Amino acid sequence: MLSLRLKRTGRTGHAQFRLIAQDRRFSPKSGRIAAYLGSYNPHTKKAEIDVEKINAYLKNGAQPSPKVAKLLKKEGVKLPSWVAKPSAKKRAIRHPEKLRRNRSADAEPVEAPAGEPAPVKEEKVAPKSAEQTADLSAETHVKEEASVGEAPLEADKPVTKAADEEKTQEAATEASHAQEDKTVESNAEVEQPAETEKPKQPKAEG
Repeated sequence: MLSLRLKRTGRTGHAQFRLIAQDRRFSPKSGRIAAYLGSYNPHTKKAEIDVEKINAYLKNGAQPSPKVAKLLKKEGVKLPSWVAKPSAKKRAIRHPEKLRRNRSADAEPVEAPAGEPAPVKEEKVAPKSAEQTADLSAETHVKEEASVGEAPLEADKPVTKAADEEKTQEAATEASHAQEDKTVESNAEVEQPAETEKPKQPKAEG
């Protein structure tokens, strides 16, 4: 049985194709080709085909490949009813139950993989009544008054810190002066010569 196929030609990285009629048992690279029916350039999307020869092979029962059938349909060639029409390939979705549109509102959240933080749930806050809002406004007013009363105390804190720093500096200077006095006294004691003892004279007998 003959089939209509595309045979790859051209150099590496710049492919071009020829439309051929060939026995389906052989490969396009085998060289056993019945007829050349046209060419197709995928870079310019241009096809040159011999419509009369193609119609003759189709009438005699030649089966076009899916790509050739798509190309012939694009070029306006009428295909017989028995030719299988190419269908768009749809890839199956993995884990469709994890899609948002397939989740229910009460479904359990999907566990996050290790190393990733778990999603934070947003808690719905119930609307507050008029009494609760009035109580909150009164509490905020009291807190504002208390903060106004505490503000001067916070302003006095830098003054006390400055006084403490001055005191610590004075204590450090006094300690350094005392240490210097001690070192001077110790040096003076070392420099003084030891007193020599005078020999005792014998008393004259009377």
